[in-house]
Amino acid sequence: MFARQVCHCLLIETGDGLVLVDTGFGLGDTAHPERLSRRFRLYARPVLDPDETAARQVVRLGYAVGDVRHIVLTHLDVDHAGGLGDFPDAKVHLSAAELDAARRPLTAQERFRYHAAQWSHGPDWVPHSTAGDTWFGFSAVRDLPGLPPSILLIPLAGHTRGHLGVVIDTGDEGNGRSPRWLVHAGDAYFNHGQLEPEPSSPPFLTAFQSLLQADRTTRVHNLDRLKELALNDEADIFCAHDQFELDRAQTLHVTGP
Repeated sequence: MFARQVCHCLLIETGDGLVLVDTGFGLGDTAHPERLSRRFRLYARPVLDPDETAARQVVRLGYAVGDVRHIVLTHLDVDHAGGLGDFPDAKVHLSAAELDAARRPLTAQERFRYHAAQWSHGPDWVPHSTAGDTWFGFSAVRDLPGLPPSILLIPLAGHTRGHLGVVIDTGDEGNGRSPRWLVHAGDAYFNHGQLEPEPSSPPFLTAFQSLLQADRTTRVHNLDRLKELALNDEADIFCAHDQFELDRAQTLHVTGP
């Protein structure tokens, strides 16, 4: 049994343009599906609709694609980085470990998951190490060049060796609406049931997650830490592919500094 999944991106308004967290598939993918491997298209069955790309959605919101000054990637899998070429002037923030994995894949799995055609235009990469400050026990990157201090990165390796979570300080602490922190957890988990007190996930997604993981021990450890944050209402956490979480997010209006 297959589960319907989405590509949940996040667009953030700042005082100096827009920040896009992940890109989903791009216009290049919709125009040239062959640049995605046949194997990927067979098992993922992506809906390659140009109107669903981040670029088209940004324009429908009344912006120009050039207003996206920065892109922050949780990782470089094809369904997260396909739209990079639609924003050629944006600086692209990601972990140094993830960029290294994409440029110098060490395993057959890494050679399969990264498609260099999606960044053949030569993005303005801004790689980051995950050392320095801390956030709820995670090592964290703060003060990203060109970005407001309300946006930080946390290491969530496991799905890929350089996977990141993107944390946004919404400034909502104490107003009773929602937790102060919003976390785009990328593919650190696949289904909202995994953050419940008694975790659950559709069998297909459980198998899919195991198939794609680069490091099971680290992935499970980081998932446990995310679950603790969610159960303690410390953060509003969502992953990249859960339809339920996307529907929930679309009912909320989050403003940040």
